[in-house]
Amino acid sequence: MYLAHISEDKQREQSAKEHLEGVAKLSGMFAAAFGCEKWGYGCGLMHDIGKYSIEFQKRLHGGVKVDHATAGAKELCSRGNIMQAYCVSGHHAGLPDGGSPAEPASFYGRMKKELKDYQAFREEIEIPVFSGAPLKPIGKGGFSAAFFIRMLFSCLVDADFLDTEHFMKQGNVIRGDHESIEKLYDKLYAHISPWLANDNENTINGRRTAILRACLEKGKDKQGLYQLTVPTGGGKTVSSLTFALQHAKEHHLERIIYVIPFTSIIEQNAQVFKDILGKNNVLENHCNVVCDNDEELGDMQLAAENWDKPVIVTTNVQFFESLFANKTSKCRKIHNISKSVIIFDEAQMLPVNYLRPCIQAVSELIYNYHCSVVLCTATQPALKPFFPEFIKAEEICPDVKGQYEFFKRTNVKDIGEITEETLISELEGKQQVLCILNSRKRVQRVYGSLKGKNTYHLSTYMYPKHRRSILDRITRNLKHGRPCKLIATSLVEAGVDFDFASVFRELAGIDSVIQAAGRCNREGIRKKDESETIIFSLEQSEDIHIPGQLKLPISVAKQITKKYEDITSPEAIHEYFQRLYHFRGESLDIKNIVESFEKGIPSFNFPFATAAKEFHIIESQTKTILVDKEPEAMELVERLRRGEHSRELFRAAGQFCVSVYENDFKNLDGAGMLEALCTDIDTDFYVLRDKELYTDDRGLTVRAERGDALLW
Repeated sequence: MYLAHISEDKQREQSAKEHLEGVAKLSGMFAAAFGCEKWGYGCGLMHDIGKYSIEFQKRLHGGVKVDHATAGAKELCSRGNIMQAYCVSGHHAGLPDGGSPAEPASFYGRMKKELKDYQAFREEIEIPVFSGAPLKPIGKGGFSAAFFIRMLFSCLVDADFLDTEHFMKQGNVIRGDHESIEKLYDKLYAHISPWLANDNENTINGRRTAILRACLEKGKDKQGLYQLTVPTGGGKTVSSLTFALQHAKEHHLERIIYVIPFTSIIEQNAQVFKDILGKNNVLENHCNVVCDNDEELGDMQLAAENWDKPVIVTTNVQFFESLFANKTSKCRKIHNISKSVIIFDEAQMLPVNYLRPCIQAVSELIYNYHCSVVLCTATQPALKPFFPEFIKAEEICPDVKGQYEFFKRTNVKDIGEITEETLISELEGKQQVLCILNSRKRVQRVYGSLKGKNTYHLSTYMYPKHRRSILDRITRNLKHGRPCKLIATSLVEAGVDFDFASVFRELAGIDSVIQAAGRCNREGIRKKDESETIIFSLEQSEDIHIPGQLKLPISVAKQITKKYEDITSPEAIHEYFQRLYHFRGESLDIKNIVESFEKGIPSFNFPFATAAKEFHIIESQTKTILVDKEPEAMELVERLRRGEHSRELFRAAGQFCVSVYENDFKNLDGAGMLEALCTDIDTDFYVLRDKELYTDDRGLTVRAERGDALLW
């Protein structure tokens, strides 16, 4: 029996059996990474048996739409293979909620659905027999079972797509253009080997080398959970890559995945990795990626679909939202997370509102999917209580406390509460100073008071290319010893290698304070006693509103400043996070996601679709405004106006875009300040009409008539 996947005038048609067996082989190969080859093979073999109905054959020639995904699921479910049935039922529309027979769109509703006769499949396909899954449950087992279903589902949908792609393109799509882990290790070792001769631990480079050697040695240890607690300036980017490649080579793992909170750090780290390992081996998977040419776009775009590269650099949002997704497009990649070394860079930035489900997912990857995980940061969060007791974290960095003392480049001094006028007076007397404040409005006021030739402001209301231009100017001024004052929000605390003579930081979370201190005397060229990081609180003002998410960290930080003389010590950091997580309590799983899966056992009733809808690390909705002040941006706007749509075009336009919150957007749009370019389901672009509203020093500053929206 044959299925015409392409038009009949093609020389060749793919039979149902060919497709099922092709998908089964690929799906089985993917699932073998976590010991479930037969399960993956069986799902692939059963996923499309509904296409054996006469009605589906008519559909191929213009007939009515026919449900072909439920048939295989019903066959599997009737045999008690419910986990496999979930995968097959969702291989087009996505994993459904378990639901009930009374809900037609739910899994159990579909299992009661009347289908067209598809029994002809028995002439060609033998229903597989599944042996027990090698699954070791954590906790009540519900979360583990649901996680396993999602992993198996990923194997199936990626295999289905790849087999269809291979047939439709007649094998002309080339994937997997990259080198082996062993070759990448050799490249890295050649890069670091000159450093390894330095054994003088009284120098900065000697200390960095000691950390590097520890990473090489620890990389040979067993798989599991690790911490790499390296103070600012300790070289953790290359050191963590060294551990990861040594560990992957030792345990025959397939990829390194870097999970990073900010795109600024991603771009910086990814460039380091590309310089060492070659750009064809490193995939950046985030919203700001722009490929240089069509060939690179094709290769990287294909790899982004299922993370088919040995080194992946992505965001917290991409990583965790994929792990809790239910749609095929987002789930394709997650089977490739198995057999990986996963580095959580700036681990203190793991999403607090979803900390429990995130740690539960990480625990599954370690315990059941042959992953090793590294929590990499200068401010190690107190995460031990959230992992199962049988998953113990091992520290990689030798003598953490000693390293902190050695790499300390600044004295942190808390001066208590001051007025805005006092702060401005202090900043006026400095030549090279960074001031980080908690409120955009306060940043604007202080910047306006200091404004001069060598005073700068950075804001998220500047488009990325503009921000990079200002960053370059600041870096040059600092490098050449010229006067330079920067007033900014916390966006400069991570991923920006500034080296200021002094830093002023409004009190925030202890981790933020330490990140800010890392921008003071970063290279150690000044004496520590001459390099101060000043911590302060500002007098309350009725027109200044601190973001809600900062209030608890500030409150806990005040407690720590009263107890510890040195708030940058490992002990102070640990207690800060302990208190923070204690006070957050149940809000560490704000949508109750872990329990919603745990209670799905023993009936296998899991809320896949609901959890995917609920799990959003960034809750606030934003709209995109394109600022076409530069010639390149003007050209992109014209292409969008002509109706051009492509991933490459949208990514290029993103370099000139500012994201604003929904209410501010409505005020701008209502005042006639925006022009809609395209409003696709996934991508909205609006262009700013009045270019005077965007200035070089402030970015987007708009007073709209409706609601008097003020954006800064």
